[in-house]
Amino acid sequence: VAMGEPGLGTRFQRRFLAARQLRSFPWPELEQNLRASPDPSLLLEILHKTILHPLCVKYPPPTNYRRCFLTELIKKHECTAGEPLDELYDALADILNEEESTRCYKTYLLPTGEPLTLSESAAIISGGTTGLVTWDAALHLAEWAIENSTVFRDRTVLELGSGIGFTGIAICKTCSPKAYIFSDCHPRVLQQLTENIRLNGFVLEPGTTGGIRREPQGQEAEATDCQNPKLVVAELDWGSVTEKQLLDLQPDVITAADVVYDPEIILALVGTLQKLSAFQADRKPPEVYIAFTIRNPDTYRLFQAELDKAGIRWQIIPAHSNDIFLYDVQPNVTILQLFV
Repeated sequence: VAMGEPGLGTRFQRRFLAARQLRSFPWPELEQNLRASPDPSLLLEILHKTILHPLCVKYPPPTNYRRCFLTELIKKHECTAGEPLDELYDALADILNEEESTRCYKTYLLPTGEPLTLSESAAIISGGTTGLVTWDAALHLAEWAIENSTVFRDRTVLELGSGIGFTGIAICKTCSPKAYIFSDCHPRVLQQLTENIRLNGFVLEPGTTGGIRREPQGQEAEATDCQNPKLVVAELDWGSVTEKQLLDLQPDVITAADVVYDPEIILALVGTLQKLSAFQADRKPPEVYIAFTIRNPDTYRLFQAELDKAGIRWQIIPAHSNDIFLYDVQPNVTILQLFV
């Protein structure tokens, strides 16, 4: 391994914490290393940086995923004809005794090394909504935001369709906004969103409704001397929200990820953006950034057409250069800047 390049164990850790599918791991490289040097230390390092890592123990990924991962790890070890490693089999036995859960955790490592952990549904559709899982456009928007943190620094940000909170939590941890307003309309999504905000070190401010502040703990509390952003969770239904409700939010920046996938949702979204622009005569209009995966070109064209019809100009944001998070399959994601 080159000087300064992360070792195989560390790269396995990063991939293991955030991914769900085994194909994203460097299995051929691992097998080659094991055949060249059957020393069990590498396998034990990987085991303690994945299955037995404190983050994984406290916030475990899906049971089936961990079971498949450990089974594959044991297969690679057995290919070397080395002595059986009791720790591997003991860990597998513990996982085999677990019951499958409808909830699981995914953990992402930010460029600072700080983890971002989310509790989410083990199913893509749960409780009548797709908002209880993290989608690729949220990862892309967070990557772009981290690379362009000055857009958010010391500003009030409104996120439309926050889902379970990945993009907003990443921005709050890395971009130093003055205030961040998470919003969604589904009750279960709002509940899960609030839980994830708390899970990442944020707590409700005493005596307030929906107001949330960051409460540093442990070593982070000692190292933190900057003002923490005010965070709010708001119920926001695009179909019924009023201009007065939006006026009270006063955002400088508006973000949204993976909200362009259905014609009816597009119409409601564009209507909300129009309302946001209606009361901007006495102040600078907010900057708007929307990221989405292009699954159906017709839906994408409809969104552009509705923006044109509403008099909202748009431009495509150039692709960012840093791939911070991991994807099982690289999606076709576009980020648009809108001018409301």
